[in-house]
Amino acid sequence: MTERTDRTEGPGAQGRGTEGYEVVVVGGGAAGLSAALVLGRARRRTLVVDAGEPRNAPAAHMQGFLTRDGMSPAEFLATGREEIARYGVGLVRDRAVDAARNVDGGFDVTLASGRTVHARHLVVATGLRDELPTLPGVAERFGEDVLHCPYCHGWEVRDQAFGVLATTPMSVHQALMVSQWSKDVRLFLHQVAEDELSDTDLRRLAAAGVGVVPGEVAEVVVEDGRLTGVRLADGTTHARQVLFVAPRAVPRNELLLRLGAELRETPFGAYPVIDERGLTTVAGLWAAGNASGFAEQVVNAASRGYRAGAAINGELLFADLDAAIEAADAPEVPETPQPAKA
Repeated sequence: MTERTDRTEGPGAQGRGTEGYEVVVVGGGAAGLSAALVLGRARRRTLVVDAGEPRNAPAAHMQGFLTRDGMSPAEFLATGREEIARYGVGLVRDRAVDAARNVDGGFDVTLASGRTVHARHLVVATGLRDELPTLPGVAERFGEDVLHCPYCHGWEVRDQAFGVLATTPMSVHQALMVSQWSKDVRLFLHQVAEDELSDTDLRRLAAAGVGVVPGEVAEVVVEDGRLTGVRLADGTTHARQVLFVAPRAVPRNELLLRLGAELRETPFGAYPVIDERGLTTVAGLWAAGNASGFAEQVVNAASRGYRAGAAINGELLFADLDAAIEAADAPEVPETPQPAKA
């Protein structure tokens, strides 16, 4: 893999000890790599800063991406990195810890290593992280038989005995969704009181054949390397083969906040206000993938990245053309005569 280190390239990079790029992409997942691929093919000097913390790392496979169904996330990312390298896109394993606007209207991005890179446009594709319920066995089995997304894993565990761990009353929705893949589903209310469920919730659960189990869950039972049950605080154990949970989504939006992007509050965290291309309320600052919204699957994230990359190339092209026209139209300044030397 080739890493570009084009020092003092790009408007405003000279004299600041920074490395200049037309675009810096923070985040090396599906969204970031997709944006970088488009930009590299458009012959833009582009750098990807990748901290190496993909959200789907615990999963053995990813689903629903046409032609890539069943591919491991690690293989998908490795292939993406190989593809961007063909077009001269640089990639550095580092973490962006700060970013600031500069007098040229671009961005100076500070990395954990102490390196600073300059970008005319900045793409934030840092995704989000999942905070799992703090129950024994959940973190250890996450991505195996403790799951969160039926579209990602439902087919692979179909017709098994499902449990759904309620973390809020919204967990009813998850229990109803997973009933599409199994007719043996139990909703463990855990710390949710029965009276927090509406009459509509209860009627829908009954219609879907989902059993409701009150009482706090104490642990996930694992035997011989497989989930075998869910144990309640009163000692009762329910035999289950799969447990669906709803992790708390924590957007990695620190750079967006530092740069003053407007955020919108959602039930799943604060995400940037963006237009249909991914442009935030800050000129030149873009968001893609799960940095732009909670529900972006890998295929959606790649699409978001592609759209942002194409839009950025157009923005750069027309900005440079307009600057060239302005320079050509500027009146010539006559030279000031220099006094003759004695």
